[in-house]
Amino acid sequence: MNTYLTVILSYFLFIILVSLFTRRIASRSAADFLVAGRNLGLIACAVVVASEWLGGMSTIGVSEKAFTSGTMQPVLYNISTAIGMIIIGFTVARHYREKNVHTVSEMLESLFGRRTRSVSAVAFLAAYITLSYVQLQTCASVLGPLFDISWINAVLISSIVITAYTYVGGMHALAITGIIHVAAMFIGIGIALIVGLDKMTGFASLSSRLVELGSPANWYIPFSGGMSYAMSLIVGGVLGGMAGQASIQPIFAARNVKTARNSAILSSLIIAPFGIMVALLGLIAMTGYFIDAEAVTNPKMVLPTLLTTKEFIHPFFGGLALAGILAAILSTVGPVNFAVVTIATKDIYHSLINRTAVDQKIVATARRLVILVNFVTIPMAIFIHGAILDAAYVSYAIRAIGAIVILLGIYRRGWISSEGVRWAFAGGTVAVLLAVAGNKMGWFRIEETFVGVGSAVLFIVAGNIREKLRRSGSR
Repeated sequence: MNTYLTVILSYFLFIILVSLFTRRIASRSAADFLVAGRNLGLIACAVVVASEWLGGMSTIGVSEKAFTSGTMQPVLYNISTAIGMIIIGFTVARHYREKNVHTVSEMLESLFGRRTRSVSAVAFLAAYITLSYVQLQTCASVLGPLFDISWINAVLISSIVITAYTYVGGMHALAITGIIHVAAMFIGIGIALIVGLDKMTGFASLSSRLVELGSPANWYIPFSGGMSYAMSLIVGGVLGGMAGQASIQPIFAARNVKTARNSAILSSLIIAPFGIMVALLGLIAMTGYFIDAEAVTNPKMVLPTLLTTKEFIHPFFGGLALAGILAAILSTVGPVNFAVVTIATKDIYHSLINRTAVDQKIVATARRLVILVNFVTIPMAIFIHGAILDAAYVSYAIRAIGAIVILLGIYRRGWISSEGVRWAFAGGTVAVLLAVAGNKMGWFRIEETFVGVGSAVLFIVAGNIREKLRRSGSR
């Protein structure tokens, strides 16, 4: 067995074994399984929040976009997310934790009533199922070439590993393994970047080579690749986290309000630097000094290809860096899949189907859903293709709708009605999906994030008017 596989398989086995130690705690109650008994400390909470963002998009997605654009613009994904988490820490984190909720939709119910919970839950499920299949793809894009297996088998293996430790330990497993993942990704990718910059003999040599290949002279400025796409990344990153179940769920699980606030802020210091590291590796790959950049037919494979090139890095350190990538992906796909499970369990099953379900029944249902989610995401991961960051921002567009609604509900309750909330989620989600279809068919080109925000505002106004007319007519 080669060095790469030895390192990666050892890491996978270690993660699954660690999660086994959390099984007894996670089985005690629904709160223990879904929100770790609301007892996460500052470091654990901050790391799990950060690990939700440092996944396939922050590794394969950012390096893919850096490689194809020849700029550092993709780092806006991480930078805007970090800014968003700071804003969350100073605004909504306290309100989320004080409400003792399990999901964002449950929070919306406390603000606007039960009917808003169901509509928003469906929209959030669509958003997180999209993220879930994208994360599966990123994991498979690393495993496929390493094991020399087909795309389908790579997706299936990825799903099995991810499902195993989520099923066993719930949020406790995600917290403990998240700390391990973050350490592994920074060590592995950090070593690879140091090696790469050393072999390039510094930033000046990298810059001159990129400009020679057609990159703009200001390639290192995040806005160098176009303002429209840059603003879409910023809006999506800032707003996407406020109603993001996977990134908010650790805040629900925080020990107290102070921990919830500080962990959101602390997570930004983990999120921002990582995007810069992998973007630079994508640009180093673009130089063509270590791999044949023109022969790359699938940009998703740029980072794994670079790290398995012996002329670039020793196989042991390459394997360590690949384990870091997989750690990043696993650290995100676990919370993302778990977000789908939590929404389906609490907002659909417990809220609509079986309101009298006892704790053990809820835990059993959640565990079954951990497995059932794969029947939706696996076919999507196998058959739906496209740029990773582009697909991810479909999810952010839907979550941006939730962010606007949450902010208005907490700080400007008189500006939005229950009807406006329902219209915003239903109409906004449909508008985002239509924008995706239009972009794919080439009918027009508009950023989905802008569509989500714009349509949410319009439908909130329309819903408010509708509710006023209904109330005046009933008098």
